[in-house]
Amino acid sequence: MPPAPAVPTATYRLQLQPDFPFSAATTAVPHLAALNISHLHLSPVLEAVPGSRHGYDVVDPTRVREELGGEEGLRELSRTARDHGLGLILDIVPNHMAMSPRHNPALWEVLRDGPSSPRARWFDIDWEAQGGQVLLPVLGGPLGEEADRLKVDGDVLRYHDHAFPLREGTAGLPLPRLLDAQWYRPVWWRLARTELNYRRFFSISELIGVRVEDPEVFAATHAKILELLHEGVVDGLRVDHPDGLADPGGYLRRLHEATGGRWTVVEKILADGEGLPASWPVAGTTGYDALRHVDGLFMDPAGFGELLDRYRAFAAPQTDRGGDWDATVRRAAYKVLTHELAAESDRLTRVAARLCATSPETALRDRAPWALRTALTELLVRLEVYRPYSPEDAATVVTEEAAAEARRAFAVPEEAGAVDVVRDLLLGRYGDGPAQAEFRTRFAQTASALRAKSVEDTAFYRYVPLLSATEVGGEPGDPAVGPDRFHAYCARVQRDWPATGTVLSTHDAKRSADVRAALHVLTECPGRWADALAEASRGVEPVPDGQLAWAAWQTVFGLGPAGDERAREERVREALLKHVREAGLFTSWTEQEPPYEEAVARFVAAGPCGVPGRKVAELREALEPHIRANVMGAALVHLTMPGVPDLYQGTEREYRALVDPDNRTPPRFGENGDGGDGGGGRSEKEAVTRAALALRARRPEVFGTSASYEPLAAVGPAADHCLAFARSGEVVTAVTRLSLRLAESGGWRDTRLPLPRGRWADVREPGREFEREVRAAELFAASPVVLLERLPE
Repeated sequence: MPPAPAVPTATYRLQLQPDFPFSAATTAVPHLAALNISHLHLSPVLEAVPGSRHGYDVVDPTRVREELGGEEGLRELSRTARDHGLGLILDIVPNHMAMSPRHNPALWEVLRDGPSSPRARWFDIDWEAQGGQVLLPVLGGPLGEEADRLKVDGDVLRYHDHAFPLREGTAGLPLPRLLDAQWYRPVWWRLARTELNYRRFFSISELIGVRVEDPEVFAATHAKILELLHEGVVDGLRVDHPDGLADPGGYLRRLHEATGGRWTVVEKILADGEGLPASWPVAGTTGYDALRHVDGLFMDPAGFGELLDRYRAFAAPQTDRGGDWDATVRRAAYKVLTHELAAESDRLTRVAARLCATSPETALRDRAPWALRTALTELLVRLEVYRPYSPEDAATVVTEEAAAEARRAFAVPEEAGAVDVVRDLLLGRYGDGPAQAEFRTRFAQTASALRAKSVEDTAFYRYVPLLSATEVGGEPGDPAVGPDRFHAYCARVQRDWPATGTVLSTHDAKRSADVRAALHVLTECPGRWADALAEASRGVEPVPDGQLAWAAWQTVFGLGPAGDERAREERVREALLKHVREAGLFTSWTEQEPPYEEAVARFVAAGPCGVPGRKVAELREALEPHIRANVMGAALVHLTMPGVPDLYQGTEREYRALVDPDNRTPPRFGENGDGGDGGGGRSEKEAVTRAALALRARRPEVFGTSASYEPLAAVGPAADHCLAFARSGEVVTAVTRLSLRLAESGGWRDTRLPLPRGRWADVREPGREFEREVRAAELFAASPVVLLERLPE
């Protein structure tokens, strides 16, 4: 077999875990090679917390995870993959490690030896706070209630299944003195919200930030990954959450140099209109920007507006102040910054106050910490992107308009000057010394955590007129994307980032692409949806709240029939319990309200997953042809648009999954053709997927970095329902969009698609050939999607 190409033609994500180790992936290689992908894309492979189903909680970056089969298992997978012409892409986690001392040898050493430990520089700890001790939020209650459960065992302090190293010579001290003598302090877990003194991943205290901006830390934490790259075991990288790093651009430049320029993509969420920094030496993003544009093609903008009105009427008054997206995000940001990220806000305020108090600039003096905190809060909640990357970038991120709004939060105009101080520091107007650089770094890191928590993990669960619009990287307030906008996006990608990643389903997706495809159809029939919902809801009691009910009915509509009914009910119930906890309106992860959550479970069983749910199921059955058109259209567009498509495990077939952990179920290969979602047989979607991937593998020049992208415009009364484009003048993709609206308006009628010159063959239907201008009704006679290849002249 020829070696895998340096730039992938297509990748396939495998979610490794103890139930799906390297050996299982090795067994699946023949099937995956037959799909005509070029690389396996593996979730993190370094040593993680035992039992981890995702691998992002790394405990030892110097070793390959033993639970997956260890380094030899990974090397065997690589050898088998190469025997089949495939390479490997690894997901790496530079931003954080697990806060699990008994499994994390570097952290164990730091907790034992304190800031003098050679590895203390690994972790982002504020040693000046908390009396020089690292606060460990592990106790189930206040220390007075838990002290009897703390036991000294030799040179180890134990608490249930936790273990901590004791500082040398302290084992014989009485408990109060022993705790005071350590470089850490075990405390009630609730103190993490306000007292934590280490940077964490978002608000997850179990993950501690790593200082990879330090060259020694970079070298130590990347040595194994670089060894695997240089020895040819691995070919490329996916970088998780670069926005959490102190200096993403600097990190990526160091990584690029260390890897020799291997294909690398970054999990960067781009806001609408935001571009990836051109200075980053990467191939592009992991593809959430592509997901947003592909999904948007299959949403009707007018129908979404009507659906939003129906949602407001159904869910009022429980909707988040009327169902306004921008207002929902703003309120969520205030809540997250003052609750989940209170410790991060405190640390940023301390940095700002210290800088102002010690600065030689008189304009920075006499700034009260409370005023700086208010200014920081008001500016942070107004950011519309994840973070700034430089003082120059800050000018477009922390705008004067945002500053003007922030000033209005102050009753006294002189106190509002704190806003200008903060903004001027971010813009570099008071120098570029270590203190100013630290402030800008902390601001950016706090901003990225805030954006993720307030948008993806809060607002997406509060603003739910259309669940398929609340996807990572999405724009729920304006989700529809017209053909012209899509074509413009693809042209930019082909010009600027032709080897970027593209995705439709991922391990982090709230819902798989096929669930979202079904939900998109609701924008074409908001009235029918509202009528079905009103009929299904009649007599279903109790309803916890209208907002949750709306989301629950959409969840079962999107999921559709999915095997065993009891298992389906459990999946829906668990997804909705996560939904209400993330929303934080009536219950949350840290302040759970059992009566409300029990009401949610009863409602799911009695309504959406009970007899009334049949009304919604009947609507889905009636709309099945249009769901099929969306599933097929999204799949083909994804596989033929500019960029490198990444398929999530099982999605070559129909794959209906909800939010994690539902979407992390180990895949099944070779079991009656099952793709892991309970379906069977080789579906039409799989046929389209195989055809497109085979064409990409056979004609890499048509889709690669030197290829071209040409929009094709249909003409006639239904032209807007055809999305078509050519790749390098050799391949044409044509798909049907908004097929329900198309049917209701009388079908294709005299709509035609002018093709580029030459004769064109249907890749999936041998013998079907076209040239010049083809009638859309003829083109789409057998399928809502068509893939054409130009015949030799």
